[in-house]
Amino acid sequence: MSVELETVIPLSTAKMKFGPGATEEVGYEVRVLGAKKVLLVADKQLWQFGLVDRVKNALEAEGLSVAIYDDVHVEPTDESFTRAAETVRDISFDAIVALGGGSTIDTAKAINLLTTYPAAIHDYINKPIGKGKPVPGPLKPLVALPTTAGTGSETTPTIALEVVSLRVKTGMSHANNRPTMAIVDPLNTMTTPPAVTASAGLDVFTHAAESYTIKPYNVRPKPADPSQRPAYIGANPISDIWSEKALEWMGKYLRRAYYNGYDLEARTYMALAASFAGIGFGTAGVHIPHALGYPIAGMIRDWVPEGYAVDHPMVPHGLATALTAPASFRFTAPSSPERHARIAQLLGVNTDGMSVMEAALALSDAFTQLMRDLDCPNGLSALGFTEADIPEMVEGGWKQQRLLVGSPRPLTKRDLARIFEESMVLW
Repeated sequence: MSVELETVIPLSTAKMKFGPGATEEVGYEVRVLGAKKVLLVADKQLWQFGLVDRVKNALEAEGLSVAIYDDVHVEPTDESFTRAAETVRDISFDAIVALGGGSTIDTAKAINLLTTYPAAIHDYINKPIGKGKPVPGPLKPLVALPTTAGTGSETTPTIALEVVSLRVKTGMSHANNRPTMAIVDPLNTMTTPPAVTASAGLDVFTHAAESYTIKPYNVRPKPADPSQRPAYIGANPISDIWSEKALEWMGKYLRRAYYNGYDLEARTYMALAASFAGIGFGTAGVHIPHALGYPIAGMIRDWVPEGYAVDHPMVPHGLATALTAPASFRFTAPSSPERHARIAQLLGVNTDGMSVMEAALALSDAFTQLMRDLDCPNGLSALGFTEADIPEMVEGGWKQQRLLVGSPRPLTKRDLARIFEESMVLW
């Protein structure tokens, strides 16, 4: 029986304003959406820098009333999302503004979903962990102002979360979750601590590199109905443009932003890279590193990251995806050597005199060196994991079939185990 392959590339993204000072226009943008009452979801750490007041004042200057929710959980969970929705349920609002990093923007997305269409959160969590029910209809307008350069959540349809009872991270993906608008102001990222800058930047890399190397859209079955087309369709000529440019800027500016947080040029291009990568993977999708990052984050026991305002064990999302990226891209390199070689070039590798496969394999070493330059932990063992944890990690990663289906090379549980083994110590 023949299978009809996909031929259609849908591109959906949030409306965007970009540039230093763009924050001042948030009130105007929310007002023209027809809103009168705004729920401002903010990272409470931003009060000390005046950012929350700045956004609140810009909204009120346009005649909008503002209620504030700032009890955002760093690396949110099903429990924190449920608690947030219950806390604001009695507040009257017709639009949401999110000010913060990926955790804040995802919390705002979850509040929007769970207050507009109340249900148990596990109804919306992707299969097989949850029921994977689609969002029933349109959500309230959501304007996202990122204060980190990495997650790309301001442009994507995904809500990432940890399911506490299962000790695994997963997501809720649907086109209606995508913010209505992103206001990307590099000035809002200037106070980001170095460790957060590093983790967020590594997330840019994995987003862009995975969407650039993911299984192509035109080798996948065409859906019987357009409504069944997934949010992530695979690598395609449109997403390639966004992802490649994000990789170029990430390779050029991440170290600069890490070493000097007040380097406005570096901050500007990292903010651009984050949004470009978000558009790229928001269309194409991600694969192995993100799938394996979820059990890493969910299974952490004692390790607490420096530079984050947390007092509990936690692995920042960007770091969780980066730790297995070198081994993952060694595994996927044979599927598309030219693409892997191109990423190595964008990271600064001089590939002159190398064969295409040699250049492709150089990608993993180049990324490992970047992680060393950013003072990252030396592999999973530095976070307290041992080889005894690998079977549970494999099972947790294997549950992320919505991501693993995009792997450009067929893989088994044994392949996942080998990737985890190679990621225990990176250098």
